[in-house]
Amino acid sequence: MDGDEKGLRARLVAVGVDLVFSEGQSAVSLREIARRAGVSHGAPRRYFPTHVDLLSAIAREGFADLTARVEETMRDVDPDPRTRLTALARTYLDFAAAHRGMFELMFRHDLLDSGRLRLRDTSLPLFDVLADLVAQVRRPTDAPAPVLAGALWANLHGIAQLWAWGSLPLATGATEDDTLLRAALDAHLGPNPT
Repeated sequence: MDGDEKGLRARLVAVGVDLVFSEGQSAVSLREIARRAGVSHGAPRRYFPTHVDLLSAIAREGFADLTARVEETMRDVDPDPRTRLTALARTYLDFAAAHRGMFELMFRHDLLDSGRLRLRDTSLPLFDVLADLVAQVRRPTDAPAPVLAGALWANLHGIAQLWAWGSLPLATGATEDDTLLRAALDAHLGPNPT
């Protein structure tokens, strides 16, 4: 792929990312991206033979964005593992709230399971950060760190989804999700010792 082709591919992905941010994942189509990028409706097919390829490329950008936010958070937060874990969880929930369409796209099972663009491999380093922090704070009687991290991640993902749908505020009376975040961490890792 020469420079012009790489540039067009990157532009198509960038237009797709903007479309997801502005209108949600359901608005993404090869034809709409081509229209907004100012190219023929067939041009995206040269780079993305299927809709799944295109969505996977866009989701990779979401994972890159979330990874950059997590890395920034980890650079700026106290080295205490529980504090770092809380900050990582907060970053995850904030990303989900601020970028609803992208968050939903990134974790679509059909995309992750497709193997297109090795999307699952793009998501695993974030889980590794979570599992490493959980390993540092877990109690000896807890489940193995990857299992405990998976349960915590599922809980955080559920908080993000149910909060966005309005179900958790309605059911719990909570007015902010920090209460739920602290409860999830305490439930999985025990009360914060500090």
